[in-house]
Amino acid sequence: MSKEIILVPDLGGAETVDVIELGLSPGDVIAVEDALLVLESDKATMDVPSSHAGTLIKYLVAEGDTVKVGDPIAEIDLDLASLEAEPEELNEAKIADTSHEHEHENHDEVIKAEQMEDTLGRSENLEGPEIASSISSSHQTNNLSLTDLSDSDGVYAGPAVRMLARELGVSLKKITGRGPKGRILKDDVNDYVKSALNSSSAATGPSIPNMPDIDFSQFGAVEIVKMSKIQKITSSNMQRSWLNVPHVTQFDETDITDLDAFRKSLKSQAEARGVRITPVAFLLKAIGIALKDNPEFNRSLMNDGENFVQKNYCHIGLAVDAPKGLMVPVIRDVNDKGLWEIAEDVGRVAGLARDGKLKPSDMQGGCFTLSSLGAIGGNGFTPIVNSPELGILGVSNAKIQPVWDGAEFSPRLMLPLALSYDHRLINGGSAGRFLTQVNRLLSDIRLMSL
Repeated sequence: MSKEIILVPDLGGAETVDVIELGLSPGDVIAVEDALLVLESDKATMDVPSSHAGTLIKYLVAEGDTVKVGDPIAEIDLDLASLEAEPEELNEAKIADTSHEHEHENHDEVIKAEQMEDTLGRSENLEGPEIASSISSSHQTNNLSLTDLSDSDGVYAGPAVRMLARELGVSLKKITGRGPKGRILKDDVNDYVKSALNSSSAATGPSIPNMPDIDFSQFGAVEIVKMSKIQKITSSNMQRSWLNVPHVTQFDETDITDLDAFRKSLKSQAEARGVRITPVAFLLKAIGIALKDNPEFNRSLMNDGENFVQKNYCHIGLAVDAPKGLMVPVIRDVNDKGLWEIAEDVGRVAGLARDGKLKPSDMQGGCFTLSSLGAIGGNGFTPIVNSPELGILGVSNAKIQPVWDGAEFSPRLMLPLALSYDHRLINGGSAGRFLTQVNRLLSDIRLMSL
């Protein structure tokens, strides 16, 4: 293997320059005049071409290094066939020469070739200045002048970057350079393309980085379990909502002491009707009234980002913890129903969810969602908006707490509430009024009849 060291050519008067771009990778095949790297002075840049054909072994510099004329910058494995071949211009000239001159030139070429092979062989074990001095007799340094740092289009990028952009069909004017002095680098082009491929037409930010793959078996025994269809759908929907919806969550507590007492007083009537009445029925009723009085929560933002849909119906989704996973059946026309009808619907859809018999149409068309963890426990959580809905009310476990009534503390059954909403259409004031009304309706159920 014959090697050649490529040196920094004449810089047209500049004393030192910075290496700002390495255009190739080790192993790349190089033709004569192919650009190896890009150098930059204070006001201009230049490509350094290869003086020989071959294969790039390695760079002897890194991006950010400062170099001067004669410094070694790359090592290539020579293409000996190209070294032995004579350029057409020289061959034509030799044909015109006399036979004596032709023989003399051939003799000189043999000597030069031997000298080059000897020099290249010795240069493999040399470094730094020794390399430059040892190959100075065989290396033909190109005298290249520094050129303007930008083309006529005003874009600050080197030829290798421009070529990459052309191959990918990308306009460099759309890319912000993150290199020195705002120069566009290859990484900038690649990141721009990745962002465009992984973002929706409305998105403008960079793509979300992938989570790393971890081999958990290195920590202990494991097994791979395939997700159910419901789990995969839920995962996809939650991720989409979390990434696209700017969430805000507001918290409150409501006194449901009187509500719970009234609910328990209906036990005999509920048994006669074959219905189980739970706090969920009261919550759905309160949410329905609040949606009617606060119509900004009964909307959906259109994908054009310029319009929204105002809904004139009231369907509320109910999150159900079913054996196969989370399901959200929809209770329809809540505002047209009384507590008994709502309680019947809750029992019916919850049973269908637990038995896995819900149809897709049973889980579509919701305006708002209720997620109740009261029977499970916990004193609070931040629910994720079920987009394209704008809001979701999370309810936790009610507990007896001492509450000051102005004269003394008394035990009251307090229910934690958490309202999450889409901040693109809902502001804090609107959310506060909505949550306050729900609180008031649950604290005094007589207001639900007005």
